[in-house]
Amino acid sequence: MKNQFFTIPNALTLLRGLGIPLFIYLALSKHADSLAVAVLALAGATDYFDGKLARAWNQTSRLGEILDPAIDRLYIAAVLITLYLRHAIPFWVIALLVLRDLFLGVLTIFLVRAGGSPLTVTYAGKAATFNLLYAFPFLLLALGSGWLASLSFVLGWSFAIWGIALYIGTGVHYWITGWRNIAAAHKVSSSGSQGHKGDLHV
Repeated sequence: MKNQFFTIPNALTLLRGLGIPLFIYLALSKHADSLAVAVLALAGATDYFDGKLARAWNQTSRLGEILDPAIDRLYIAAVLITLYLRHAIPFWVIALLVLRDLFLGVLTIFLVRAGGSPLTVTYAGKAATFNLLYAFPFLLLALGSGWLASLSFVLGWSFAIWGIALYIGTGVHYWITGWRNIAAAHKVSSSGSQGHKGDLHV
């Protein structure tokens, strides 16, 4: 049986996760924004290639399905807090994105308890994450001065607006899909219970 835990895609995902504390250190302690942006660029590259390799090499695994979106969420949370502390973004951006993930987290708990099918990340969901990951480096570079900072400000908020819109939109889609899965799981459970009761009367 093929080991689906120790794979190159999973290793890339874990490597991406190790970049989170490094980014925080570079951006907050050192104010080394160029190096912090390089860490984000590397994270974006590994986020793209781990999924591609997993599918191409038939190395998809449940661990990868859990780790990949979890590390994406941690990256977004870490970068949002860092940018807020550096006064690069307002608090409402953090509130919108965090509330979306909290609602989906609660939904996931209900989904697991109901025995429903787990939510799968859609292409639009990935696109939302990519837009936000593209926006963050530009917003960090926008803290500088000169034409590069001005250009980074425009590009950063362009990606951020699209990313936030997609993030909220896909959150609504996941919410609707999740509750449908919960309803379907309850229906199957009820049908099974009724079937067992009927068997007892035979």
